[in-house]
Amino acid sequence: MIRTPLRPLARILTARANGENPDVIERENLRQRHAEMQAASRQRAEGRLLVLGVFFLVAFTAIAVRMGALATSEAVEPVASTAGGSGIAMQRADIVDRKGRILATNFETHSLYAQPPQMVDPEGAVERLVEIFPDLDRDRLLEDFTGKRKFVWIKKKISPEQKQAVHDIGDPGLLFGPREMRLYPNGSLAAHVMGGAGFGKEGVTAAEVIGVAGVEKQFDDYLRDPANGGRPLQLSLDLTVQAASEQVLLGGMKLMNAKGATSVLMDVYTGEVISVVSLPDFDPNDRPRPPTSGFDPSVSPLFNRAVQGVYELGSTFKIFTAAQAVDLGLVNSETIIDTSGPMRIGRFPIGEFNNKNYGKLSVADIIVNSSNRGTGRLALQIGAERQQQFLRALGMFDPTPIEIVEASGGQPLKPKKWGELSTVTISYGHGLSTSPMHLAAGYAAIANGGRYVSPTILRQSGPQLGDRVMSEDAAAQARAMLRKVVTSGTASFGEVPGYQVGGKTGTADKPKPRGGYYESKVIATFAAMFPAHDPKYVLIVTLDEPSVIAHGEERRTAGWTAVPVAGEMIGRIAPLLGLRPQVEPDQITGITLTSN
Repeated sequence: MIRTPLRPLARILTARANGENPDVIERENLRQRHAEMQAASRQRAEGRLLVLGVFFLVAFTAIAVRMGALATSEAVEPVASTAGGSGIAMQRADIVDRKGRILATNFETHSLYAQPPQMVDPEGAVERLVEIFPDLDRDRLLEDFTGKRKFVWIKKKISPEQKQAVHDIGDPGLLFGPREMRLYPNGSLAAHVMGGAGFGKEGVTAAEVIGVAGVEKQFDDYLRDPANGGRPLQLSLDLTVQAASEQVLLGGMKLMNAKGATSVLMDVYTGEVISVVSLPDFDPNDRPRPPTSGFDPSVSPLFNRAVQGVYELGSTFKIFTAAQAVDLGLVNSETIIDTSGPMRIGRFPIGEFNNKNYGKLSVADIIVNSSNRGTGRLALQIGAERQQQFLRALGMFDPTPIEIVEASGGQPLKPKKWGELSTVTISYGHGLSTSPMHLAAGYAAIANGGRYVSPTILRQSGPQLGDRVMSEDAAAQARAMLRKVVTSGTASFGEVPGYQVGGKTGTADKPKPRGGYYESKVIATFAAMFPAHDPKYVLIVTLDEPSVIAHGEERRTAGWTAVPVAGEMIGRIAPLLGLRPQVEPDQITGITLTSN
């Protein structure tokens, strides 16, 4: 390193030797050094100013570009997906019916919490809060307010009136947090389809709304996905038809003294479920707690009988046996079958209701009179293997694919060993337990001409016909049999003038939880389609433990209980569906051509 001396000693010594003044040399040297230092400082300052100038130029250019972009863009209201920096997603799409009417939406409300260290009068605040919210625990709340806790949740959601009442208390330790809640403006209407929603991640200023049951849980990801742009989830339900169905079914359940009831209305071509009712029900705005362990879940109002309830649906299954026999070419509707007794499968006798003996009947009359032995003999001709194949094609062995999260729990119950006895008993609806939704899909296949259609709760754009399960001729003959059941059989109370109802009754003894059957408890079902000559809809009505006094006797069978309820329901909802009453078309008179 080269060191520059501060004093020019060589020049000074030479000057002294020559008799010159060395101070002049030192002053000149000092002046030059200061000039060099000043030039370096100036150069360094100019460089810094240049960098700073470039920075401000870039910054103001970016601001100008952003301001220009904002000035030329369309003004929109900003929507925040988080609140208070909590990172909690708050948006959830609406749910609407097939006509766009709101079934579920969001509602802005507030939460109530306390910060005890900031409270002025904890005891007084507790007394006032208990008056506003009677369900609060006074002693526990007082303990929380006067203890060491620094934060206490009081209510996760409150109404505007309750907020004002708390605000009037005037205690600075009582605070509110904004949040959204799920609102079902129609109350308990379609409660089991909606299911309900609750809070997931929670913060003071926000709460995550998540589905807990029904379609809210089934489509939770869709409803919470911001990529959908807030598009609502459109269901196949019709709000007015649903309301009418619930009103009629509730009245029918009370009149028939039933423990519970369910109904399913389904479009036979699209598979759309237009209404589905399960009673007793609940209000999803205030969803009750699930039953405790060891409690019969079917007693809970949360239990969806339409998809979770699997029952032996009795004689409603007989039409499947008759339709398959016709489809296989074994019989037609006029084929005579001997239904006389006795009939035994192994050591088990096969009897008729009230020990009747119908003798020889046509296949159509077997369905009209609901003959167990006649149906059983048809099933023996079909055989166990072909019977299983047919019922499997109708979806009777798996949970229904309808988009309600509880539907996966409706697993049909079938015998472990499907022998000759099971073949006979299942032919008339005993030994195989399915849900009313399964039955609706099965009857839809008969109604639409022999094609399986999968039940759906989503709005469809057109027919959604699946695989063919029977010929059109077999389906047509089956529909004629079902029509005859209403005009001259066990379902005469189901006739609705102008709408030509066809259907089949089914009364099955109710099984005990630990095996066996009750002697005086039944599941009564009526499976109907209308108009019978050109069916558009299938309706299933099931009553749990009905009992009614008629003509001085206690009646439990479907013909006296489920059928009149279904008839009243069809009379109410058919006009809402846009169906006009019309005269039933007569059969075309045969014309004989002769030559002159």
